[in-house]
Parts: sequence; structure tokens; C-alpha cells
Amino acid sequence: MPNAAYHLAKPAPRSTSVVFASPHSGRDYPKSFLHQTTLNQHSVRSSEDAFVDRLFADAPKYGAPLITAGVPRAFVDMNRSCDELDPALIEGVRRAGHNPRVASGLGVIPRVVANGQAIYAGKITAAEAERRITHYWRPYHEALQTQLNQAYMLFGRAILVDCHSMPHEAMDAIARSGRHRPEIVLGDRFGTTAGEDIVEGIEAAFVAAGLVVTRNTPFAGAYIAQQYGRPALGRHAVQIEIDRALYMNERLVRPNGNFTAFQRVLNEVIPLIAAIGRPMDQSLAAE
Repeated sequence: MPNAAYHLAKPAPRSTSVVFASPHSGRDYPKSFLHQTTLNQHSVRSSEDAFVDRLFADAPKYGAPLITAGVPRAFVDMNRSCDELDPALIEGVRRAGHNPRVASGLGVIPRVVANGQAIYAGKITAAEAERRITHYWRPYHEALQTQLNQAYMLFGRAILVDCHSMPHEAMDAIARSGRHRPEIVLGDRFGTTAGEDIVEGIEAAFVAAGLVVTRNTPFAGAYIAQQYGRPALGRHAVQIEIDRALYMNERLVRPNGNFTAFQRVLNEVIPLIAAIGRPMDQSLAAE
């Protein structure tokens, strides 16, 4: 089994209500899982948000905690509800209504990776699915909730910035329409998971760095944004999707020659986002 459900980097001191998270960049693939899958070690990584944890690694320097998944998305998906169980994959699970994510093989225990490639030759046991949820999914979400609760207690609100990456081809349709190809997609589930001022601030941070930003199309946010975004209660969640071509070779799943330069770009963006969650007097003092 993988060694850690998550990794938590804490700031010293904590100076902002922003919490950065990366639920899909885990790359601790246990040998037992690799023996279980029909995919090779390269193909099984195709649904991973590779290196997003490295891109946001400096968040604690700006007063914000960073929590990242230790386990890979192909093993257990932190951005799904724990009850999104796939009857086509898990023995003994009954179909309960239509869930498009589960139907496509992308439940909490995924059946497929990118391009619909099957992870397993057959089914896995319900006990195996429950072990993954108990030992990895639940600890990740408990840790994330703890960080958000602490932010709320310290600052009167909590802002979750949920960090992801998207395939370059995801924006092909927009590019073909003649519009600028978006490099960043912000998801707030069409205004329901975060205050407009917060989304505008995050958008402005990326735009100031020269990046093309759009909202909610084609990624509006999934389980995590919906679960933790309660703007009326002072709890906000925004999903960020970054075009992988900006920093990695998608085919080889490795950083490309622009990785370091793009990391520097994000190190201009991160402090601007962190400042959104800083008390006004502290923000003024930092300028």
C-alpha cells in the first residue's frame, strides 16, 4: 500500500485564509497496484495531474498551507464523493441512479484513466475499495477540512484553491473557434462555490502574469469545489486548471524545457492569491 494519504506543508507563520491543495498530483504507485493493473507504469500515469504539487510548492512561503495527495488518482480519486462507487468495477455494488462520472468510469475508485483505458482486467472486491477509502480518501479530506477550519477560526473565512492540470487538447474546440486558447480555467460552479470578489482576484493574478484565463468551461469544478464551497458561510472554493503544455511533455509525463520558467511565473501568482485571504491591515503592510 502507498505510504502516505497526503503531504502537508505548513507556513510559518500562517498569514492568510487561503489553503492551496493538489488532490490529483500523487505519484506513489505501490507495487501491489502496479501488479493489479493491466496498464504499464507509463500509461497508468495519464490521468495524473503530474507535477502540480511542485508548481505550487512555494505556497507556504507566502503564509498558506499546501496539502497534496500522496496516492495517485488512478488508485483513489480525492475529487469524488466516497459514495461514487462504480458497479462495473466493484463487486457487490448496486447501480443507484445515473451518475455521469461513475458511468464513464471515473468514480472514487476509477475504472479507467485518460482516453478511456481500462485500469483492470476485471472487478475488485468491495473490501479493497473500502480499504482505499478508509486509509487514503478519508485522511486526505479530514486533513483538508482541518486546514480550512483553522483558516476560518483565524481569519473569519476560508478560501480553498484547488489546483489541477488539464490536457492541452481540452481547449482545442475553443482554439478552433478563433478565440484565444485559454491557459487557465477557473471553476466556481458558475458562481455558487466562491464569492465573485475572490474569483475576480484569482483571475486578476493570473492575467497579471500574462496568462489567458476563462471560467467554468469546460471545467466548472467537481466534488471538492461543491463540497467545500459555501460562500454564504464564509467558505469559498475555486478550482484551477492549468494547461499541461505550459510546463510538461504530456506524452512522456515529464517536465519540459519551460518548467522552471513557468514555475517562476506561478511564484508571481501565488503571493497575489495568498494576499486575497490576508486581513486588510496585513495586506497593506505587505505592499
